[in-house]
Amino acid sequence: MDKLKVLILLPDGISLKNFAYSNFYKKALKSGFEACFWNATPFELGDLGFNEVKLPKPKLYKLTDVYKTARKHIELNIYRKKFSNTAFSTYKFPFNYSTPKKAFKSALCRALIFFNNSEKGLLKIRTKIIQFERKTLYYKQCSDCLKANKPSILFCTNQRPVIAIAPITAAKDLGIPTATFIFSWDNLPKATMVVETDYYIVWSDYMKDELLRYYPYIEEDKVYVTGTPQFESIFGEHITPKDAFFEQYKLDHSKKYICYSGDDVTTSPDDPQYLEDTAKALRELNTRGHNLGLIFRRCPVDFSNRYDAVLENFKEVITPINPKWTKLNEQWDTILPKKEDLHLLKETVLHSEMVINLGSTMVFDYVIENKPCAYINYDVANKKLQDWSVKKIYKYLHFESMPTKDCVVWLDNPKEIAQKLEQALTNNEDHIKAASDWFKIINQHPVDEASNNIVLAIKDIIKR
Repeated sequence: MDKLKVLILLPDGISLKNFAYSNFYKKALKSGFEACFWNATPFELGDLGFNEVKLPKPKLYKLTDVYKTARKHIELNIYRKKFSNTAFSTYKFPFNYSTPKKAFKSALCRALIFFNNSEKGLLKIRTKIIQFERKTLYYKQCSDCLKANKPSILFCTNQRPVIAIAPITAAKDLGIPTATFIFSWDNLPKATMVVETDYYIVWSDYMKDELLRYYPYIEEDKVYVTGTPQFESIFGEHITPKDAFFEQYKLDHSKKYICYSGDDVTTSPDDPQYLEDTAKALRELNTRGHNLGLIFRRCPVDFSNRYDAVLENFKEVITPINPKWTKLNEQWDTILPKKEDLHLLKETVLHSEMVINLGSTMVFDYVIENKPCAYINYDVANKKLQDWSVKKIYKYLHFESMPTKDCVVWLDNPKEIAQKLEQALTNNEDHIKAASDWFKIINQHPVDEASNNIVLAIKDIIKR
């Protein structure tokens, strides 16, 4: 009997660390699958020992992107009305009128929204997107590739990329079962569902409830709860001992280090100021008898020089340890992680005392190791963007999963950072317990079983 073959669609580099660098591929092979990546990234996965076929060069139908944007806006309008919550509107990106072509597309998109701003209209838009993609050469090439490879299932590792529509549609038209993984904890309220598959794989029961709430046409028994491979690397065997890690990155062996985890410029335009405020707080603590340093791990897709002045002015406090990602060109989705970064992230967590950031999942990387997290929670005096506010960030709907405010240490103004950090370093049991409870809400436990759970879900889907 031929082996069952899972074709793993990598529509962009975001999913590399979840499905190429995690335990997933090994678990799939061990389970008896023939596993193959359908690779749209510029990375040569064959060089890393993976079985791969290259996705045909994507060329979308000329109206697909416009209809995709209209779909997102209509869904958010429906959610806002249905759930009486204005937070959904904050997920919309402004229309672009900078060139005649972009202005035309924006005008067309707004017209589509106006005339289809209902459940019935949304169904029309969704149907049109699939019809458009069926007309493309790209769809035919995907169909030919599927016929040649004969997979038992097509598993898409990310529900967001528009280039995944044609391959998913081609598979469904050929009678090949399809499934997708909901990539991130904040994706569903943002109306980021671009692909429509037969089955869905999610992090948690909480996320399953979200999926069924926002997409009522999805049947409950078509959703599998597995956890995410995102946090599995923390359980890996590759560990650089603390002394060697300190030596490698020129850290002071006599100091204890806090990690400042940076955000991208869109999420946190004032991040350099937050880093400076934190460095000042550590200077203050060191004058009071502490011996602390700050590891700065920038956002992996931020290659800007916006932190340079702070790093120079506080070089006795801050040591930058940059993520190991590769920038292939200026597009954000071609900034790709190296496998070594999983080890670096794990070692940074293990060899630092706590983490500071603005609302990221790093809280969970640290709570796995029973370490606390502090969230930045104030606006700076001279904001880069007047219409941006930290209050907007914490109104995002995925933070409603937080069972108590004690899950993190809240840094509500720069003057209290020193005191709050001092407390967090010495009395953090309540925060760690609360963060651990939060983690159990947003991600299936045991955490290190996610890849195995996804393989089992795929096997069950094929049986069905």
